[in-house]
Amino acid sequence: MAWHEMTAADLGRGIAAGEIDPVALTEHFLTRAEADPITPRIYTTLTRDRAMAEAQAAATRAQAGTRRGPLDGVPISWKDLFDSAGTETMAGSQLLAGRVPDRDALVLQRATEAGMICLGKTHMSELAFSGLGVNPNTATAPNVNDPEAAPGGSSSGAAASVAFGLAAAGIGSDTGGSVRLPAAWNDLVGFKTTAGLVPLDGAVKLAPNFDTIGPLTRNVEDAALIHAVLAGDSAVNLTGADVSGMRFLVLETVALDDCHPTPAEAFITALDRIGQAGATISRGAIPEVAEAMTLSAPTIVAEAWAECGAVIETAPEKMFAPVRERFEAGKAFSASDYIRGWDRLHVLRAGFDAAIAGYDAVLLPSSAILPPNVEALLADPAFFTSENLMALRNTRIGNMMGCCGITIPTGVPSCGIMALGSGGTDRKMLRIGAAIEAALRP
Repeated sequence: MAWHEMTAADLGRGIAAGEIDPVALTEHFLTRAEADPITPRIYTTLTRDRAMAEAQAAATRAQAGTRRGPLDGVPISWKDLFDSAGTETMAGSQLLAGRVPDRDALVLQRATEAGMICLGKTHMSELAFSGLGVNPNTATAPNVNDPEAAPGGSSSGAAASVAFGLAAAGIGSDTGGSVRLPAAWNDLVGFKTTAGLVPLDGAVKLAPNFDTIGPLTRNVEDAALIHAVLAGDSAVNLTGADVSGMRFLVLETVALDDCHPTPAEAFITALDRIGQAGATISRGAIPEVAEAMTLSAPTIVAEAWAECGAVIETAPEKMFAPVRERFEAGKAFSASDYIRGWDRLHVLRAGFDAAIAGYDAVLLPSSAILPPNVEALLADPAFFTSENLMALRNTRIGNMMGCCGITIPTGVPSCGIMALGSGGTDRKMLRIGAAIEAALRP
């Protein structure tokens, strides 16, 4: 198997065994990226000098038997909202053009200390506030299944870098689905962490009480290994992960409404296979979910405007109008609206956690729709808005309910199945994800 088709963990094992040289591996990814005409739509910049210096250091450690971890020497990509010293970080917006930080984000520091190689920065939705990944002001990353379709966002380039074999894994952020949606639409694993678990220091923030950082990978093992580094934790043991004996709840509140036929059928088929593998699957409604979804505007949108409104008002004409208007909707909410929204959300989250306490996870389609056509989105602002809301609807359930969650490919292009669990159960969720992945494996 070619190196760019291998998982990050397998590459790490190859380095440990002396079969793969980190310098040659990094040069392989950089050369592919530099030669591929699609790369400018995926990477904002390739950090060749940094990557090769880090690769040489990883090679030295490998030769000396002093590797820092299982991913030491493995090249990965970073969404362009994570500060990297000396490299422009503009979060997909011309508003931040020329912004060059003098130090790395904390998560990038941790990854570098663990020996992972920074290949470069990837394109994203403007200021991370769209789930479609369409950005006419910088670049729209490609979708691996359809060259005319949206890639999913906001971690669009992160997903594309992995799906097109230009990185072993990508690091993104998820405020309303921005890791899980592009992962699902590009047939990858995407892991949403519990808010507050992975530090946001040095990341351009959108809505800090909802922002989370997580990996987009080829499999769950890679997600678990990378998450351990980002969270400063030990890696979860996934050995023997099996759905047999697990209890899952199919969420019938909001999540299944108006699902398009293909993702709905893919979800049903995945459920059947999980059930055949020994899991118990129940169906049920959780009323707290529907009410919580009505609170996303006075909480997420209001917070996004509070965080980004001042810089937007300096040059609003530089923004793609549908995204700018989504931000501007936050002006409508007062401080008391925000506080009351959060007070009620805490109550609803407690009710949700109580309702799922007897289950290992809640299951739902990762997205209710397939990736829409990019030209159609750009031609019709109303269509862009409606598709954006529908694309993010199911993933946003996890953000509103304070969950951690993971999307796993179903085998149907651009259709994932998502598992959600209560906040703080991230390690358990990774093991559940590995069990679902095993049940769905061909």
